[in-house]
Order: sequence, then C-alpha cells, then structure tokens
Amino acid sequence: MTDDLRTSLRERLQGYLTNQGDSAGFTDDEALFTSGRIDSFSLMQLVLHLESHHGVDFSSVNFEPALLDSVDRIVDLVAKR
Repeated sequence: MTDDLRTSLRERLQGYLTNQGDSAGFTDDEALFTSGRIDSFSLMQLVLHLESHHGVDFSSVNFEPALLDSVDRIVDLVAKR
C-alpha cells in the first residue's frame, strides 16, 4: 500500500504543480510547500483528499503545513493514522 500511496501522491502533487505552471520534477523528500512550489489552495485540496480517501482526521492532528511538505512526510502521516 505504501508504494501505491506514494505513487498516487506524486501524481496528485505533480498535478498541483502543473496547474501552477511548474513542470519540474521533485524528489520524495523535497519540501514543496515551505519552498513555495505548492500554494495554500493546493495544500487545502490535499488535506481534503487525505481526509476523504485515506482517513486522516486533521481535527485530531496538531496541524502544521510542514506535516504535508513532502511525499515522505505525507506517507508518514497517513501511516500513523
């Protein structure tokens, strides 16, 4: 499941980047939000996706954007929930 999650997250994040005119690739440990590559609207879309498709309850998480800053961090968050 982790590989499937990682692949689907990479595709989703690449879609957000493409929508912002950013076609450059990224690594799984690369900061995407704090670097400014992913905007706050895309971050909120990601939150909604994680809640509805992966059961992450952000009301029970001390939410900080850094939790979703890279593919590795997102996979770790989902794995802990």
